[in-house]
Amino acid sequence: MPDAIYHVFQDGPAMVAPYSHAVQSGDWLFLTGQMPIGPDGLVPEGIEAQTRTCIENLREVMERCGFAGAEILQVRVFLTRFDAHYERMNAVYQSMLPAGRMPARTCVGVTALARGCDVEIDFVVRKTS
Repeated sequence: MPDAIYHVFQDGPAMVAPYSHAVQSGDWLFLTGQMPIGPDGLVPEGIEAQTRTCIENLREVMERCGFAGAEILQVRVFLTRFDAHYERMNAVYQSMLPAGRMPARTCVGVTALARGCDVEIDFVVRKTS
């Protein structure tokens, strides 16, 4: 099995702790949970915009790692206001992922996230031949 590759991008999505943006093992890429922090360093208002930003950040990391277009096999979603945000987060989430190929997913309510964000999302992806 090939050695793991630890991807860190100084000019990539904002990092709020010490970690790699993603860790690659062969055709697999494990993406660190992304916060909804835009390129301007700001957290957008509203769960819809925050969900969109998380997924855009994840896609940016995938692309930088050479995994653009890879299959998203597993997703974890963390919400601070589960009851208030679940349905609206799902609407954006579903619109940004391929119809008919929804990944396995876990979605949990948490008490708090970094920088006062309402959502954090991570991916596990695999390159296809």
